[in-house]
Amino acid sequence: MDFIETNINEGTRKGWIEVIAGSMFSGKTEELIRRLKRARFARQKIEIFKPRIDTRYSDEQVVSHDENAIHSTPVDSSRAILLLVGDEDVVGIDEAQFFDEGLVEVCNELANRGIRVIVAGLDMDYTGKPFGPIPDLLASAEFVTKVHAICVRCGNLAHHSHRLGADNKLVLLGEKDTYEPLCRSCFQKAMKASQSKNRAS
Repeated sequence: MDFIETNINEGTRKGWIEVIAGSMFSGKTEELIRRLKRARFARQKIEIFKPRIDTRYSDEQVVSHDENAIHSTPVDSSRAILLLVGDEDVVGIDEAQFFDEGLVEVCNELANRGIRVIVAGLDMDYTGKPFGPIPDLLASAEFVTKVHAICVRCGNLAHHSHRLGADNKLVLLGEKDTYEPLCRSCFQKAMKASQSKNRAS
């Protein structure tokens, strides 16, 4: 058992931020749900939020790729989270990369109130660049967990979410038909192949 979970029941209420980051299919949401369910089992008051645009599996649930689920509250902006949090002990936030940059301030304010904040999200976009508020959250967090998928091309640890197809919108919700997890080497090869294809067309 790690430090985070052995200290959630200290007599004095202390807030902090935990970030679970990684590529698509790395188990970020699965880990978020696990921590929240443990907190609920410990009879702590929890609340979970996700961006309203995330409707892949459910409008009102946070659902992992393995179909584990927990009820959540969809919100349109990070500030809405502050309006909805009351006397919760633990606040979970999924798909954090889709929130606005104000999420960092919101998470810090919640932690300063004595709330344990658990955030899950993609640390990089499909081009390999830092994604949304996640980099600043990684800097602000007391605890960071980097999770990895398995590269579908070579079997090594995957750190990148490679987009299949030519759509270049930054936010594109999708599953295994839209993205594939790749290691650094295979991602570089895929990006070079894509650039060569674009130059040829």
